[in-house]
Amino acid sequence: MFLLLNLLQAHLALSAPASFSKRQAPSGVPDYVLTYAPMVYLYSGDEYRPSDIGAQLNNTQPEVAYSVVSNAPEPLTLDNLNDLNNDGGTSVYLTSKENIADNPTWLNGVIPDSSGKTEGAISCAIIVNDHGSGLVDAFYMYFYAFNWGGDYFGFIVDDHVGDWEHNMIRFKDGSPQAIWYSQHSNGEAFTYDCVEKYDDGIRPVTYSANGSHANYAISGTHDHTIPDVNLPEGPIEDYTDNGPIWDPTLSAYYYSYNASSQIFTAYDNSTPVNWLYFVGGWGDQRYPESDPIQSCPLGITELCKYTSGPTGPEDKQLNRTQVCPDNGYLCIVRPILGP
Repeated sequence: MFLLLNLLQAHLALSAPASFSKRQAPSGVPDYVLTYAPMVYLYSGDEYRPSDIGAQLNNTQPEVAYSVVSNAPEPLTLDNLNDLNNDGGTSVYLTSKENIADNPTWLNGVIPDSSGKTEGAISCAIIVNDHGSGLVDAFYMYFYAFNWGGDYFGFIVDDHVGDWEHNMIRFKDGSPQAIWYSQHSNGEAFTYDCVEKYDDGIRPVTYSANGSHANYAISGTHDHTIPDVNLPEGPIEDYTDNGPIWDPTLSAYYYSYNASSQIFTAYDNSTPVNWLYFVGGWGDQRYPESDPIQSCPLGITELCKYTSGPTGPEDKQLNRTQVCPDNGYLCIVRPILGP
């Protein structure tokens, strides 16, 4: 009888869903950073899934003003990426080796498996900034190899190689207070209490929009024509739904950030750090209008099909006074969900 019970317990332990986040994160990561980490619903029709951060370096080459950096490290890795700061700094762009118009397969990223893990792809960086006095900000940085900007008035606008989006959760004494959802050049903040929770009733839900990967607190249609004002419909829309579920904690790098020294420290000895100091773009520089794959209707830069790749986590205001970044827009922490 006891043997039967032991076998049954062993079977249940093997068949039950594992708590990957707590088991796989290195020691030292605050437990609440994992307990309340967002779960992300990817858009069901999105071709461009989360991608491996390091693989971006294998598929690109550093360029300045459309010319290859001649003395770049070889091979370029996450351990030496910051060396490019001495070879052009913010003018360096990690430029695709292949023609983007051919839609090479590496742009598509990885579909999460049944556990929510991007198997074989470390697609998230979790960065913890302890302000002291019990105030802690945890940044969940999501990486995609490509951003599809969208179809606006019949024009495809704002496609670019590389895409960094994020949630930030502000904690007080280990308790989540508010959440920032990055969206294009701005975003939205909500109280933790009001946001949708995943099946466990604890982890907040994020909806990643089709192609643009802007993060929203609810599913549906989101018009973002007016900065800092989201409406349920309008001329410039994002779409979200309950597509594949992604648990970013299962394939992530974990870091602490010291705002005074501006130093990143990995929570284990095997995690690369230097890439976080890279100040250049994580994709191609905006192609000139003379490039055959570029199109800028009416000669308007804002309507160009291809724009420049984004900067990385170090440029996302990791030491904020408020939950929102200081970007000139009013910071409203909404107590009620909306688009």
